[in-house]
Amino acid sequence: MSNDYGRTPEAVSALTNLQYEVTQQDATEPPFRNAYWNTHDDGIYVDVVSGEPLFSSTDKFDSGTGWPSFTKPIDADAVTTRTDRKLFMKRTEARSAGADSHLGHVFDDGPRDAGGLRYCMNSAALRFIPADRLAEEGYGRYSRLFDTTTAHTSEEQS
Repeated sequence: MSNDYGRTPEAVSALTNLQYEVTQQDATEPPFRNAYWNTHDDGIYVDVVSGEPLFSSTDKFDSGTGWPSFTKPIDADAVTTRTDRKLFMKRTEARSAGADSHLGHVFDDGPRDAGGLRYCMNSAALRFIPADRLAEEGYGRYSRLFDTTTAHTSEEQS
C-alpha cells in the first residue's frame, strides 16, 4: 500500500487560520483551549494537511500541559525532528515526515516506562479519526490497535 502524504496547495488552502499558523508558520496554540488535549476516545491522529497517520490514542497520556501528548509516533518514520532555537532555548521540534507540517515539540519528561519521551503536539496540526471509523476513512490497517471486531472488517484493506 503506497500513500503520498505530501503537502498540496489545495490542502494548505483548506486549513483554518489557526491550522495554517501552526502547521505552516510554526505557531503554538493555547494550552487547555484546543480540540484534543482532553480527548480520551480510541482512534488515531493524522496530519491535518496530508492525512498521514501520526499518533495513536494507545500512546496518548495526560501530561498536565494542556496539549495532547504521546509517548511515540504510530510509525517511527512518520515524525521527523529537528533542533528549534526559537524562544532563546534549544528544543526538539516535531514535524510530519510527508507534508513537513509543524506538529509541536518533543521533550524527555514523558513516562519512563514508555521510553521517557513526551511528544507535545498542537491539536490544530492533527485530525482525530475514531477507531470505529478507521476502515471507512481509509485507515483500516490501524483497527488492530483497538478492538478485534473492527479488525476483522478492515483487514482486507491493509
